[in-house]
Amino acid sequence: MDDALLDDYIRADRERGLGTYGIHLYREGREPVEHRFRSDDRVNLYSVAKTFTSIALGLAEAEGRVALDDRLLDHLPELRTIAADGVGDVTLRHLVTMTSGTSHRWFADERIDAADLLHDIVAAPLEAAPGTRFAYTGSGAYAIGRVIARVTGADLRSYLLPRLFLPLDLSNPAWHTCPLGHPFAESDLFLRTHELARVARLLLQEGRWGDRRVLPETYVRRMTTESVDTADVTYGERWTYGYGLGVWIDRSGVYRMDGRYGQYALVSPPKRTVVTVTAHSDHDQDLLDAVHELVLDRLT
Repeated sequence: MDDALLDDYIRADRERGLGTYGIHLYREGREPVEHRFRSDDRVNLYSVAKTFTSIALGLAEAEGRVALDDRLLDHLPELRTIAADGVGDVTLRHLVTMTSGTSHRWFADERIDAADLLHDIVAAPLEAAPGTRFAYTGSGAYAIGRVIARVTGADLRSYLLPRLFLPLDLSNPAWHTCPLGHPFAESDLFLRTHELARVARLLLQEGRWGDRRVLPETYVRRMTTESVDTADVTYGERWTYGYGLGVWIDRSGVYRMDGRYGQYALVSPPKRTVVTVTAHSDHDQDLLDAVHELVLDRLT
């Protein structure tokens, strides 16, 4: 029975203290299976939010509002006077793949002292030429969110509400904002396990939800094919296979949405499967290994 597919993971969570809140297994053509370890609340998805920001970028591109190779400052020309040398060459692609070369390191759990965080991002000196080096930061996603607001007239959450959240019946999700009212974009989006699983399933289905086209098929494919090298990443082997347009590349055709403390949605097109986990884990690498070894790798 499909329910038994999660038994070894459930046991491992108990024995290893993985800290899972819920695990959801979707296999195409079958009913989903989910196990709850605690109440089914909306939780902070942390850096999984970066994938949602990438999705917004793809939608805005499909609407003709932006292109990935647009320069950031072409959409924010008033910031040219404070921009550091070289920032004029930074594109939206560099921002979504975290290859802008910026020295700016910011994440949503850090205090914002600047009057406008975007000004700090643009003014930060470059450490490398744009497009030459991957460096993990939330700064790029936040800047993309500001571009979305500029070109659409709607903040990131408001832009995605009718285009992504409502079609998937994700009612009124919370997305924390900076002092100026802009969603953090890189983190602090709150969803339940099965709600996140719907978005991962949408990616598995290359942007279709039932009879409706929600995301551009070409962009969903590009999210994994237009990837950058992450071989120098030092915090775990599973992070060294590349980073796409807001998703981490894994082995065997798998890619994932990935957030701190064990927020994972693994998409396996070869197995037509999605495994989604929310958690608060101090052993998130062990948790990711367990999802692979005890669930996904065992599926035929």
